[in-house]
Amino acid sequence: MSRPDISYSVQTLCHYLHQPKKSHMEAALRIVKYVKKESGKDWAVCAHSRKPVTGYLIKFGDSLISWKSKKQTTISRSSAEAEYRSMTSIVAELV
Repeated sequence: MSRPDISYSVQTLCHYLHQPKKSHMEAALRIVKYVKKESGKDWAVCAHSRKPVTGYLIKFGDSLISWKSKKQTTISRSSAEAEYRSMTSIVAELV
């Protein structure tokens, strides 16, 4: 999940895709305006080194098994590349 700040709102709106109302469209527009306003922020980047930060937690049911947060060793060229590196780190922890 790369945008936890909007995930709940988007997930809630997805329930109304088949029968949207005017209020749902207004909520969607508020989300778009929020994303546009916040587009300059890097949510998971160290302010000093500009390296992406990998963070995750692994749960089994309600029990926390493992968690970790650390700077990635390389600077990624895109957020997609940073997320790919993060996923590989999580899979390695699971294995």
